[in-house]
Amino acid sequence: MFSSVKSKLVASLLAGALLVGALSGCGGTEKPQSESNTSSGQAAKTTITTAGSTSVQPLSEELAKAFQAKKPNITVNVQGGGSSQGIKAAAEGIAEIGACSRELKESEKSLGLVENTIALDGIAVVVNPQNSQVSDLTIEQVKKIFAGEIKNWKDVGGKDAPINVVTREAGSGTRGAFEELVMGKEAKITDNAVTSPSNGAVRTSVAGDPNAIGYISIGYLNEEVKPVKIDGVEPKEDNVKSGQYKISRPFIYLTKGEPQGAAKEFIEFVLSPEGQKIVAKHYIPVK
Repeated sequence: MFSSVKSKLVASLLAGALLVGALSGCGGTEKPQSESNTSSGQAAKTTITTAGSTSVQPLSEELAKAFQAKKPNITVNVQGGGSSQGIKAAAEGIAEIGACSRELKESEKSLGLVENTIALDGIAVVVNPQNSQVSDLTIEQVKKIFAGEIKNWKDVGGKDAPINVVTREAGSGTRGAFEELVMGKEAKITDNAVTSPSNGAVRTSVAGDPNAIGYISIGYLNEEVKPVKIDGVEPKEDNVKSGQYKISRPFIYLTKGEPQGAAKEFIEFVLSPEGQKIVAKHYIPVK
């Protein structure tokens, strides 16, 4: 009987030892993906998000593509939503980087955001090339045209024809900047304006209507439309940099506090000579 009990006790102890060994073996050979990658010389994968201005979005996508080619371990997820949403996303930590295409409002400057201006953009007021008589407008004239107060081209030196206003959608960074820089607090864009969802769509609308007027980023100018001078100043890069051309704005990356980690690496790339060369394809570099 004693022998039988002893045999059962030994068998039980041996089974327990084997179970512990098996569990120990399973736990000791596996590592988290990031640790395994690090120990084999590969950096851990990281994803950051930049969200906000739809004007900045195409530039961010091009910059992200070039950056990821150099840093394949970092994925930059580029999203739109508008400048206001970009500011909110950065302030609330929803996105590592908020993209904004206007100056921060006073109420937004207390959110603890750090600004990195990555590019400058002028907003050109454009007419149809067939509108040969109108080549120079004052900011006051532009404001009254877009407010619907001036309704005929003859009132600003053009032919006797109705003015067809083309604007951007609510929430657009380009529209926000135009409203701030041209319309001011006392004037609003007329409800009779045609609303277009992008710079390219505004350009197409103006190109197809001899009586139209709209506004687009300088980077979208081509032979399809004619930019007009504002108070005698052409919408050109040198004039934006010098401050002579008044309808201009910054493209800003915002972070909650100083940028850290992968977000810092991306912003440093954007401000590097390589990044600013990409900026210069359509916009005005800051470095």
